[in-house]
Amino acid sequence: MTLPDGFPGAVLDEAAWVAQVPRLDGKDLTDVPFVTIDPPGSMDLDQAVHLERTRAGYRVWYAIADVGAFVRPGGVIDTEARARGETVYLPKDKVPLHPKVLSEDAASLLPGAPRPAAVWRIDLDADGEMVGADVQRALVRSRERLDYAYVQAAVDTGTADGVLGLLAEIGRLRLALERERGGVTLPTPEQEVVPADGGYRLEFRLPLPAEAWNAQISLLTGMAAASMMLDAEIGVLRVLPEPRPDDLAKVRRVAEALGVPWPDGAGYGEVVHDLDPRSPQQAAFLHESRVLLRGSGYEAFDGAPPKEAGHAAVAAPYAHVTAPLRRLVDRYATEVCLAVAAGEPVPADVRAGLAALPEAMASSGRRASAAERACVDLVEAFLLRERVGEAFEAVVIDVDERRGGGQVQLVEPAVIARCEGTLPLGERVTVRLTQADPATREVRFTH
Repeated sequence: MTLPDGFPGAVLDEAAWVAQVPRLDGKDLTDVPFVTIDPPGSMDLDQAVHLERTRAGYRVWYAIADVGAFVRPGGVIDTEARARGETVYLPKDKVPLHPKVLSEDAASLLPGAPRPAAVWRIDLDADGEMVGADVQRALVRSRERLDYAYVQAAVDTGTADGVLGLLAEIGRLRLALERERGGVTLPTPEQEVVPADGGYRLEFRLPLPAEAWNAQISLLTGMAAASMMLDAEIGVLRVLPEPRPDDLAKVRRVAEALGVPWPDGAGYGEVVHDLDPRSPQQAAFLHESRVLLRGSGYEAFDGAPPKEAGHAAVAAPYAHVTAPLRRLVDRYATEVCLAVAAGEPVPADVRAGLAALPEAMASSGRRASAAERACVDLVEAFLLRERVGEAFEAVVIDVDERRGGGQVQLVEPAVIARCEGTLPLGERVTVRLTQADPATREVRFTH
């Protein structure tokens, strides 16, 4: 799959024009002190948050970049976005969904300047349960651009107050509720390509707790959006079927073989909640158990809701609405919610575009995954190209019962690759590098 190379001139021209004349017909909420929390250096800022304590619990204000204030369904920007589907992130650059004059400037919730937004107001009780939600167009002004490390340091040092203190408080409550309803957040490290010394290196990075707290605000909003669309019988959901019984039985056998506790009556989400990916056996179990989370997709509906409307990992109906700068479907779902919340008909051009979204997003998801995997594979092969024949310490994270061999995760560098030989799942082993070819992006070991 090839990635787009730049934008057509007509798209750039329309983007430059609409960046100057956005639709500004919402409520003035520029007095709400929103902040953004993103990775360092991010410019495509989809979300800004403000949190308050109320007599009954909490109020969440969540401002989402209003891409619909700039982009109209059926226009040349929308047509190009439907072909792209989502932003593809590469080690030093990105292939954006929208021209940067929008995604990193006029539509981005950068601090200091008024911006159009779809603002969710979600009320929670003292336990963090949602008791009410609404969304409306508004004008907002973010005060600060924060990153996860800053937020985490503030919480860890006891200096977090206001929004940051409440983010940790609400985030922990929502994580506890996720666990109670059987939701799943896998505590797995992310394999990242990181620029270093004019080249690249690979790292395994465990997400910070602050990232999980922030993600819970996004999940909360997606659940509110799904509920709103299901009640109105129109929209598009992010869905994941419940695990197949035979897959679940296999994963339970893997847990038993690796000594991972699985108490009677406990669900998969409860089992993985407290696992430590630094333990070889638990890391292997987390890798093997990902089979239970495969098969996600989108379901569009206009009329009776789909029979399978839930998301197994969220353990509730869920929709993507919080990243419209980076994901096409979020803009359409947001437009549906704005109309429903206002008691108005869903715009005809939005309604007409819903049915094609699941396939458009599936195609773009495959393309983005392939590009990101190719980048990692290339860096792995390049870093190891002169070390063929060397021995490495590794953990066996997967065993291929049909072909033999499996996958190993090196201790250093942060490489995951195919390994031939008899492999003991979840054990530390010494493996020897037999192939590292940047031309084919292949890395192979033997044990």
